[in-house]
Amino acid sequence: MEIPAINLKAIVLVHWLLTTWGCMAWLPTSFAWGNFSVLAVGVWAIAQRDSIDAVLMFLIGMVVTILTDIIHFGIYYPLNDLSVDRGRDVFRFSAGMAILSLLLKPVSCFFVYQMYRERGGDYNVNFGFPSVSRNRDDYQSIDQQEESSGPANPFNQAQDSKPGVRTY
Repeated sequence: MEIPAINLKAIVLVHWLLTTWGCMAWLPTSFAWGNFSVLAVGVWAIAQRDSIDAVLMFLIGMVVTILTDIIHFGIYYPLNDLSVDRGRDVFRFSAGMAILSLLLKPVSCFFVYQMYRERGGDYNVNFGFPSVSRNRDDYQSIDQQEESSGPANPFNQAQDSKPGVRTY
């Protein structure tokens, strides 16, 4: 099954919109600073299409904001509803958008990781147990020498010169 190509611009735009809506009512400024900083790194990754570092930093930032968003929700989610009906509706909308942003972040991280691999990143994520491979077909034995190479001449001397004469 082939993974669909998702544009990095779409990921940054969706998370920017959801973060903006999530900050409307109840989340502190640290939530906004953290998420918008990571989105700024995402803009850097969009601007420099060949940069592996920009995509990797955006990926790491997205993973870190998953953790910080969970902490923000746990600390700042109010136990009682807001008293005014309009305020309650704004709170519910804001909370829903912030939670939707949090739920979409692991999917976005997966697509950003695929972009990292496409740009030449070589960090392989392996959650299995490490194993040692015994496949030695790709190795060349040092006992066998290639026939095409001539006799070894380690000191780069001419073949027909006298042993005591140095050639420069």
